Amino acid sequence: MSEETITVNHLRKLGNSNLSLSPLGLGCWQFSNGKGTVGKFWPALGLEDVLKIVQTSLDGGINWFDTAEVYGGGQSEKMLADALKQIGTSEAEHAYIATKWWPILRSAGNIPKTIDERISMLDHRTIHLYQVHQPYSFSSVARQMKEMAKLVKQGKVQNIGVSNFSAKQMREADTVLKEHGLRLVSNQVKYSLLDRRIEENGILDTAKELGVAIIAYSPLEQGILSGKFHSNPSLVKSIKGPRKWMPTFRDSGLRKSKPLIDELEQLARKYDVSPTQIALNWLIHAHGETVFAIPGASKVHHAEQNVKAMTFSLTPAEVEWIGKISHQVIHSTK
Repeated sequence: MSEETITVNHLRKLGNSNLSLSPLGLGCWQFSNGKGTVGKFWPALGLEDVLKIVQTSLDGGINWFDTAEVYGGGQSEKMLADALKQIGTSEAEHAYIATKWWPILRSAGNIPKTIDERISMLDHRTIHLYQVHQPYSFSSVARQMKEMAKLVKQGKVQNIGVSNFSAKQMREADTVLKEHGLRLVSNQVKYSLLDRRIEENGILDTAKELGVAIIAYSPLEQGILSGKFHSNPSLVKSIKGPRKWMPTFRDSGLRKSKPLIDELEQLARKYDVSPTQIALNWLIHAHGETVFAIPGASKVHHAEQNVKAMTFSLTPAEVEWIGKISHQVIHSTK
C-alpha cells in the first residue's frame, strides 16, 4: 500500500451493478419487532425508535438499508418502509433497499410465489437488490438463479445477490446469470476483524475476480469490537438474547481479543473517534472498494457511531497494522 490517505466519504459502485451506495449501509435485523425465531435475537423496537435510527443514518450519508423476509417474517421490511415513508425527505424517498428470500425448507419455485409479499411489506418500494439468504434450499443454485433472473426481467427486482455462498457457489450463480444477460452483484457474508475466514476460503478472491461486492454482516462481532465489554465485563450479564452465550463474550474470548481492542482504542484516541469506528473504517477500506458493511443499530447513538465511521481516513499503513494485529489475535491459542 502507498502512504497516501484513503478517501472515505464518497459513494461506490456495488459490484456488477449500477447502484452507487455508501460504503456502510444499515443492517435492519434489529427491526424484527421481536417476532419469529430469528427476530427474537433482538428486543422489540418501537416505530419511534426505528424512525430516529433511520433518520440518523440518512442524515449521516447512509443511502441504503439491508433487510430480509426472515427478520420477523417481514416485520423488519415493514418497519423500515414505514419509517422511510414517515420521514418523507428526498433522501428517504430515494434510499436503496436490499432484502432477502429465505430458502430453508423451500424450493426455487417459492421465489416467484413470495416476491409480491416482499413488495407489499416494503410498501411497494423498489427492491434494488434481492438476495438468496442461504445456500440451503431444496433446489440447485442454478434453479434459484433462473427464478431470480425472471424477477429482474419482470421488473420486480433490479439486481441479484446471494448470502453465505461459497466461492464455488458464487461462481456457479454468476455463470447462470450470465446466460440471462445478468451478473451476480454481491455476496453477503460474515466478516470482521475477528472473523476473516473469507480471506482464506476463496470467497474474497473470487469476489474480486468476478467483480462481486462483499457485504459484511456482523462487522462488529455483535458489539465485541466496541471495547465496552472489555472495559466492563459485567455488561455481558445484561445482554438480552442468545449472543451473551457466544464464545467471544466469555472471559476467555474477551482476553483473547483484548490486544486488538487495545490497538483500536489507541487509534481511536488519535482520530477522536471510537474503537467501533476504527473497526468499521478498516473493514470498508482494507480491500479497495470491494467490501461494504452493514452494522446494525438498536439505539440512536449506535447509528451516530456508524455514520461517523465514514468521516475520517485511516492511512494505508494503519490499515495494514490493524490487519496484522487482527490476524495475530485470530490465530492465537489463548
